[in-house]
Formats: sequence, C-alpha cells, structure tokens
Amino acid sequence: MITKKLSEVGIMDNAHNVDARNLYNTEDAMITVIALEPGHSLKRHITPVDVAFYVLEGTGVVEIGDEKMEVTRDTLVESPKDIVHCWYNKSSDPLRFMLIKAPKPKKKTVFVGD
Repeated sequence: MITKKLSEVGIMDNAHNVDARNLYNTEDAMITVIALEPGHSLKRHITPVDVAFYVLEGTGVVEIGDEKMEVTRDTLVESPKDIVHCWYNKSSDPLRFMLIKAPKPKKKTVFVGD
C-alpha cells in the first residue's frame, strides 16, 4: 500500500503559478490538488484529455467552453477534452479542488489568450 499526505507533497512548477500538488502521477493517470487563493484564477487552457474536477473546499467559478457556473464543495465537474476551461476564485475564502486526468495526457496543454 502507498499513502501520501497532501501536506507532504511539494508544490509543482506550473504555468498557472498556483499551489498545485500531484498526489498521483503514473503512466496512465494523474490526480492533482489545486488551491486558489481569493481573487486568483487559472489561465484559460485546453487539455488534450477528459478532466474531472471535484471541489474539496470553498466556492469557485468554473468555465467550460461557453458555460460558466459557480460551484461549491462536494461538486464534481466534468470537462471534455479539447475544450477551453478555467477556474476562478471570486470568493473571499480559499478554493481547493482535485483534478483527475485519465488517461494521462501525451500532448501538451494549450493556453488561450492572456
């Protein structure tokens, strides 16, 4: 059995410049936990694989394609591959969500706009 505590996993370098920690990273899939402080967001981007997001803490706005929705703790959001998506923390509290990519991407993420 392998176990990992989030607090013991280092923050990975990422283009979003946010607290992102890979909890699970194999040849087949990845699980990452992202923390966004109030007022912070990810860069709009396109991922070459399907992504599932699960909100662990807080309230955030998720953008998938042309849709934007405010979501809260214990909500799962599915994002199909090859579509623009983004997360925004417009609240006054921290936002934490888990993202699951399966299969693990073989191509790079494409960033859109600024």
